[in-house]
Amino acid sequence: MLNKKWKFGIGVGIILAIVAWEGISGFNESKTYYVTVNELTQGRAARRHIRVGGVVAQGSVAHRGGQISFRLAQDANSIPVTYVGSDTLPDTFKDGAQAIIDGDYLVSGEFRAEKIQAKCASKYQAAPGAKRSGMKGPVAALNVTR
Repeated sequence: MLNKKWKFGIGVGIILAIVAWEGISGFNESKTYYVTVNELTQGRAARRHIRVGGVVAQGSVAHRGGQISFRLAQDANSIPVTYVGSDTLPDTFKDGAQAIIDGDYLVSGEFRAEKIQAKCASKYQAAPGAKRSGMKGPVAALNVTR
């Protein structure tokens, strides 16, 4: 009787150890570190799967044969990015937009993005010096500027 309890306890312990190991290793593989363009170009980031934040450089977005390429900039530094993902880009992705890209930084200095997130405006406000419309109430406050 005592022998059966020991076997059962060892079996449960092995199963729990395997489940814990799978969970920890899966978590470690799925996490990516967020860096800035400056950190990436100065070599302070590992050259593997990484997430980078910056601003889409003015006039750099180009659509070529199903691929989209652009430059992600911060201060005077920028990196060339090619989007190879299959998801539709967000409407807020445009020149001057803040973006976070997720993918691989190649030895050649090019970034192959699998995911792109573009930040949207955090609040809506009237343009400075804009004339108010004749609308009243909460609808009048939604005067969006772009």
